Amino acid sequence: MNSFEQLWPGGPVFCQAAHFRLGTDCVLLADFVNTAGARRGIDLGCASGAAMLLLLSRTERLHMTGVELLPEAAECARENLAANALGTRGEVVTGDIREHRKLFRAGSFDLVVANPPYYPVGSGTLPANAERALARGELTCTLEELCTAAAFLCRTGGSACLVHKPERLSELLCCLTGCGLEPKRLRLVCPRPESAPSLVLVEARRGGRPGLRIEPPLLLQDADGNESAEVKRIYHR
Repeated sequence: MNSFEQLWPGGPVFCQAAHFRLGTDCVLLADFVNTAGARRGIDLGCASGAAMLLLLSRTERLHMTGVELLPEAAECARENLAANALGTRGEVVTGDIREHRKLFRAGSFDLVVANPPYYPVGSGTLPANAERALARGELTCTLEELCTAAAFLCRTGGSACLVHKPERLSELLCCLTGCGLEPKRLRLVCPRPESAPSLVLVEARRGGRPGLRIEPPLLLQDADGNESAEVKRIYHR
């Protein structure tokens, strides 16, 4: 039996699949997403469904669909939805993102979110465990394939939000633009004020006009090394 814990006091309960641990990137992505006007959302590679739970906890108007390749993780995401009585507002499809045209109709969603594997094949050593390797490396879905799926699934005027590594920002923006998803909002995540970015958050709009707004950096710690006020807000601490 899975062990459930509250994400914050009074918040959703959550259990984790063995090889998909809840990370800061997922939590920051869910906070970055603008849910205003969104009614139908999809999480590409939803793992245990943490981002879905975080988004569903923010607004009652949203319905979320998760797509997950690994059956174990997909079942864990379904259990998380059920444990939070969200079975009518969320669903999980066990499937391959690359088969998006077979799974869904074009433009079915107002909102697409993704916390994809960060490292292309051949860029470094991946974990020996196959499931962990899938979570870190683009073994089953490249960045270009992910953006292609996001563009197909997102309706015109809808948004796609992703978290990635800053060293691949140029590639990410080019992939999004090339697929018809115009980058509109960008935020860098920095461990401390003097630190280089460790993550990048990007929102793109399907069929949007050019014009990118760069937001102030999100600092994880202040100059004294203490948890920043914004991180405390995001984590409900």
